[in-house]
Amino acid sequence: MAHLPDFEAWAIFARVAELGSFSAAADELALSKATVSKAVSRLEQRLGTPLFHRSSRKLSLTESGALAQERAGALLAEGEAIEEAISERGAAPRGLVRLAAPMSFGIAHLGPILPLFHQAYPDVTVDLQLSDERIDLIEQGFDVALRIGQLEDSALKARRLFPVCLPIVGAPSLLDRLGRPEHPRDLLRYPAFVYTHMRSPGRWHFRHRDEGELTIEVKGPIRTNNGDVLLDALIAGSGIAIMPDFLVWQCLADGRLEQILPDWSTGPVSALHVVTPPTALRPARVKALIDFLAAAFLKPPWTTS
Repeated sequence: MAHLPDFEAWAIFARVAELGSFSAAADELALSKATVSKAVSRLEQRLGTPLFHRSSRKLSLTESGALAQERAGALLAEGEAIEEAISERGAAPRGLVRLAAPMSFGIAHLGPILPLFHQAYPDVTVDLQLSDERIDLIEQGFDVALRIGQLEDSALKARRLFPVCLPIVGAPSLLDRLGRPEHPRDLLRYPAFVYTHMRSPGRWHFRHRDEGELTIEVKGPIRTNNGDVLLDALIAGSGIAIMPDFLVWQCLADGRLEQILPDWSTGPVSALHVVTPPTALRPARVKALIDFLAAAFLKPPWTTS
């Protein structure tokens, strides 16, 4: 007769792997260190292979341990979600939700609405991490993320919200001085600012309904991993840049910046997505935040229609 998997041991292993310490896992799980160690040893004996490299100073995953970590973590998360979903039935959402979002978008558009979420769900704490780096939700333990662009990880669940446009922009003073380009090749005579969190920084891709696709190599005085720092230089007329509309919409509306080559699109169609790990079960607090974000960002926040 086949034996059931040792679910408790796998859950303990997942916590040890996450924390990198038997002692830390024991403290978090309110177990003795001996109990935690025995659970991992049971798995290793059952599998016939070690899951950790142990030394007096360091604990690290073996190749087998690394292979098991993600699925064991998912197993633990599923179990926690089952308990939370049942215990929270009929109760107001409460507890911690870990949320990741891009830096510039988070500051400009997420920060202003978080107080509204807190008013609606006062017992939910949001741990918000802002970064333009791509966050691994599963490995780093995030419940929800906002992502802009095309999604590559098919294992994650995604909900598309509003589209994000990427216009080429420059100050009227610069365009008055150097002229207004009529074709992407004309951009080579302009100083360009390069956003480096792209697959190919400095290579600008264009698409036109009638003229097809074109790629140019641009150069300029500033390369950066954050778009906000480019705004002052753009407004001062020091160069041109491809910028997301959520950063430059106000400058375009009040005339401080001007869109260049509006008939040419830059890169693939982009959008804001709310992304979650693949688990089907979500605690009420996580579902509350997802629904709130989806409602708040159903359309661009700066539109009034």
